[in-house]
Amino acid sequence: MAIETKTSNSIAADSKLRELFIDQLQDIYWAERKLVKALGKMLDAATTAPLREAFRKHQDETRNHVTRLEQVFESIGEKADTTKCPAMAGIIDEANDIIDETDASSSQRDAGLIIAAQKAEHYEIATYGSLAQLAEIMGYIEAKNLLGTTLDEEKATDEHLSQIAKSGINYNAVLEKEDDKNDVL
Repeated sequence: MAIETKTSNSIAADSKLRELFIDQLQDIYWAERKLVKALGKMLDAATTAPLREAFRKHQDETRNHVTRLEQVFESIGEKADTTKCPAMAGIIDEANDIIDETDASSSQRDAGLIIAAQKAEHYEIATYGSLAQLAEIMGYIEAKNLLGTTLDEEKATDEHLSQIAKSGINYNAVLEKEDDKNDVL
């Protein structure tokens, strides 16, 4: 049994689902704005050129995601606003911990930064996928298309990060030895 997707905007206008949709848009809008800054810090902390370039590229894409979200809000007749995203705040805190707790210029740090970045990507993939589907069911086709474009970019970034990790960073990290200072009795 197929679900009818030609929901009228007048029905969606006062639905509880629309309220949830807007709340989640505000959440991801906050997350993307904070991620722009966090990616700059991760870029500065990264050691290898491919990872630095990936962070630079994704920081530019993330700026576009912010703009695209503003277009989504406009397309549904809402003012762009934020609600703090505890999930992304935690992921960013974890990325900062990785930077603070790993040796500069180490493959271990780069491996950790990739993990942190992929956690952010997976959160974004889940959010954009769900929001695109909600937009479609509520008849917000422009919003669905904008969200779908961002979803595709997030998936591509996640795959690119996996390729960078497999290209040598993870292998080089396994070859790094722990500090001898931890072995003192």
